[in-house]
Amino acid sequence: MFDLELELEIFNKLFTSVPEEMGIILRYSSFSPNIRERADFSCAIFDEKGELLAQASHIPVHLGAMPETIREILPLFDWSEGDMVITNDPYRGGTHLPDITLIKPVFFGNRPCFYLIIRAHHADVGGKYPGSMGPVEHIKDEGILIEPTLIFHRGRLNRDLFEEIISSMRNPTERCGDFKAMFSALDRGEIRLRELINKYGIETLISAGSALKNYTEKAILHLFKKTKSGTYYAVDYMDCDGYGNEDIPIRVTLTVNFDGVKLDFTQSADQVRGPLNAPRGVTVSAVYYVFISLLKTLGDFPINHGLFRRIEISTRRGSILDAEYPAPVSGGNVETSQRVVDVILKALAEAIPELVPAGSCGTMNNITFGRDDFAYYETIGGGMGARPGKEGLSAVHCHMTNTLNTPIEALEQLYPVKILRYSIRRGSGGEGKYRGGDGLIREFLFEEDLIVTLLTERRRHAPYGLWGGNNGKVGQNILIRDGKEIELPGKTIIEVKKGDRLVIMTPGGGGWGRKS
Repeated sequence: MFDLELELEIFNKLFTSVPEEMGIILRYSSFSPNIRERADFSCAIFDEKGELLAQASHIPVHLGAMPETIREILPLFDWSEGDMVITNDPYRGGTHLPDITLIKPVFFGNRPCFYLIIRAHHADVGGKYPGSMGPVEHIKDEGILIEPTLIFHRGRLNRDLFEEIISSMRNPTERCGDFKAMFSALDRGEIRLRELINKYGIETLISAGSALKNYTEKAILHLFKKTKSGTYYAVDYMDCDGYGNEDIPIRVTLTVNFDGVKLDFTQSADQVRGPLNAPRGVTVSAVYYVFISLLKTLGDFPINHGLFRRIEISTRRGSILDAEYPAPVSGGNVETSQRVVDVILKALAEAIPELVPAGSCGTMNNITFGRDDFAYYETIGGGMGARPGKEGLSAVHCHMTNTLNTPIEALEQLYPVKILRYSIRRGSGGEGKYRGGDGLIREFLFEEDLIVTLLTERRRHAPYGLWGGNNGKVGQNILIRDGKEIELPGKTIIEVKKGDRLVIMTPGGGGWGRKS
């Protein structure tokens, strides 16, 4: 029925417009700068089979893990109209505790035909330190773990559960506002889906969804036909876990042919003491991100479950890429995910060299600060790796993060901090035929005593160059107190004093090709 590309594109835009509008509602009705300014959230639609139908262009590490979330959550409930499930369980398809997920079914007749999902990073979820990110040894120290539970049942809010959740977090007023924005966004998504059902009919929408998934499957097969078949191996290393465990290997064996790709991560390190452990959903999300990005180089194809049919992923339970309770996971989501991307691209560099860039900054450069009554969180961009035929971009968020910059005006208005410097870190990108992008320098002046946590990588192992290009420069974290510079480790918790300055210098990207 849907064999024309134009007709498929119309339905793809119709489906995609729903999560896009959900994101707009969420962003502009939320309370926290992390959601309102940085847009640290993601929205998507799944069909009645629990397969991805459409997603907005939001956060890769959120979106890629959602299929794992849906697969884990849907069988747990006998769904009714008006239900909504809440969870942040990293061991059931989640990412890390600050990323709280809401799932809402959309019914036609007596059966759910679609599932709307939102995942948003809340600035605090009651962890040991403000922002619920930092070097800890147990998941309980990262905040409240919300097992999959009905927050709404048949349209009725479970007020006791809701109050229990927000009361366990710093700044409950802000948390409450963000949750209500999420509820509203899901309601808007349901309204838009019902409009589509009324206009086109449910059978037409189901048929269109099936055709779109088949179309995307054919598109990814076209990518594999352009790839040199074979088995490829790569390894890269995490700097440390914050507890003395250094040079933590992330390994992949990648086998690709015209029929699909298999990725085996089972030889990666065991889960570690610190918070670098990644739930399987995070590892899966990094894999999907890479192949979605490569597919986008060939054209603007729909992103849906059809992509996943030809990708097989093997992980090992209890490893750093498939963590088990009670392993802490806050850094697995934001840092280890970046290294998974790095090793996949390194493995693919020989198989499809005309599409693969050098290593990008490889870290989200996470900083949180606050007290008992508030918490602030942000990620800081860096240098993009140089690409075949192009230099890398400077001062951008790379790979698994797609968040925005927090405007200095918003930051200084809301929190006891000043930004003294925000500039490009000139010369930090690796030299080459095509030069890697430069990182950033962001300097904070603290106007009150606060607790600061840092989760950063590529402070020891530099972003790699390709085909003779030089590595990018590693990052640095420097505390300036009483005129003295103190170099900080990549992962640390510090009690800053009024007047202290913190300088974060982010890594540059690797160069591509030998400079003549």
